[in-house]
Parts: sequence; structure tokens; C-alpha cells
Amino acid sequence: MVDLKSTIRDVQDFPKKGIVFKDITTLINDGEAFREVIDEFYKRCKGKEIDAVVSIESRGFIFGAALAYKLGAAVIPVRKKGKLPHETFNASYELEYGTDTLEVHRDAFKAGEKVLIVDDLLATGGTIKAVIDLVKKLKGEIVEIFFLIELEFLKGRDKLKGYPVFSLIKYDKE
Repeated sequence: MVDLKSTIRDVQDFPKKGIVFKDITTLINDGEAFREVIDEFYKRCKGKEIDAVVSIESRGFIFGAALAYKLGAAVIPVRKKGKLPHETFNASYELEYGTDTLEVHRDAFKAGEKVLIVDDLLATGGTIKAVIDLVKKLKGEIVEIFFLIELEFLKGRDKLKGYPVFSLIKYDKE
């Protein structure tokens, strides 16, 4: 078993001073570590009859697509505003330095379908809360929410009460 935490590189002062960025490119550059992440996610959700894996631009696409393939489920991309070519629903959320908007196609999946949401990182929870709002607009049933990394000290999980959340790697301090 790979020590997954050791495959993640810390980058100081990125994207701005005072931030320690968790760089997952070093994990996905390690085939054994990447396979272990997807296998662990798969073990957790196999047998749950998931219809669609909703993944978030851009690093969430890496994990969401691989997991959807293994599950035989649809891949639903959630993108930044203006990147999807058809009719969309959108949801805005707060960032440390402003606001941003995410979109999903209005016909991404049918009402009542079982959805798994996958992203690379849970920090303050704003992004994932916006994605939950989008899934609700489409009347999807959220089975669970998966993250590769959770920065527990930022308490993003507090915004996700009522939803099952799984994080493979946790950091309890900066």
C-alpha cells in the first residue's frame, strides 16, 4: 500500500502568499498511487447502483472520470461559467478573493438518478455546496461525496451536513 500523503507535494505561497497548495500532480504521476486512489473510491461505492459521477473542473475530472469508468456510470462535468455549450443551470459561491460560478447542463442526468460527487479537495466547502445546489436543481439523489484530500482545519464539512462525505487523505493543520 502506498503512503498517499507522501505523494502530494506542498507548494508554498500558491496561488497567493500564505497559501500552502496541495499539488496532486505528483500523486497522479505515480501510477501505483493513482490506481490505489481509484480502487479505494471504488471499494467504497461499488454496489450502490450509481448512475452518474459528477466531477468538478478541473482536477475533479481526473478522479471522477476514472471512477465512473470503473463503475460503468456516466461522467457529468461541472464547469466554470461559459465553458459548457448547451443550456445550463448555474450556482455561485464565495471565494477568499471574490465569487465564482459553476454550471452543469440542464439535461446532464434524469431526475431521481443516483449521483456520486467527486472532487480533489475539500477546503471551505463553498465549491461543493454550489455543486450540491446544481444536483438538486436537476433533482438528482446524492449518494455520497468523495474527496481525495480534506483540509479539516478549514471546516468545509460543516457546509455538507446531511450528506455522506468521504475523504481519503486528511490534513488537520496547515
